[in-house]
Amino acid sequence: MSGHSKWATIKRKKAATDSARGRLFTRLIKEITIAARNGGANPEGNPRLRLAVQTAKAANMPADNIKRAIQKGTGELPGVSYEEVTYEGFGPGGVAILVEVVTDNSNRAVSEMRHVFSRNHGNFGQTGSVAWMFHRKGTIVVPKAKQNMPLTEDDLLGIILEAGADDILTEEDAYTVTTSPQSFETVKKAVEDKGITIETASLQMFPQNTIKITGKEAEQTLKLMEALEEHEDVQNVYSNFDIDEKELAALHG
Repeated sequence: MSGHSKWATIKRKKAATDSARGRLFTRLIKEITIAARNGGANPEGNPRLRLAVQTAKAANMPADNIKRAIQKGTGELPGVSYEEVTYEGFGPGGVAILVEVVTDNSNRAVSEMRHVFSRNHGNFGQTGSVAWMFHRKGTIVVPKAKQNMPLTEDDLLGIILEAGADDILTEEDAYTVTTSPQSFETVKKAVEDKGITIETASLQMFPQNTIKITGKEAEQTLKLMEALEEHEDVQNVYSNFDIDEKELAALHG
């Protein structure tokens, strides 16, 4: 969990820029389109679409954008045909990296992924080379600020454990709740029903074990992760790296 949570924290603390916001909207539109294509246009009967729409609304995406993305997914409007692909590889120090991509050209995407890995001291891997090191979990981030009431770890713990959550990680500015994929919706609803503000909620990949890296390897790994995240086709990037908190602060501010 360590590598994942640290990378997620880095991304969350980055300043929100117009380009980052545009990048987020692009990712969300792709996710909505694919969810609607695979499971239909009704969010009530399509959990993946329901979560994508909720995330888009939380990011203040205009309702018309959401509607058009759904219609493109169901074929009511013409749109690009997207394909979901997962690429695997290794970073400096042998850390495992999993990259979830949504693309309209898989040949181009695989070529560009190879290039990003090789240019940033990584190695592009074969299918199955690192996927076995990860498992999917629900992640619910609850900010300590922006709450209508004081919220302690014990308060939140009582709510989430009763709803079936697995664990809670307390960070400086937020609590990160983890659940099984099966319990995700139930735990999320239990938190919302208590009037608690949720920053983000999603299904993500967690490493089963982590690899400690330091120095040049740590610096190169963060650069590789950032380069992958910046690619227009990339939806999510996961890794099993672990970097000491002080070193992480020195590298990333």
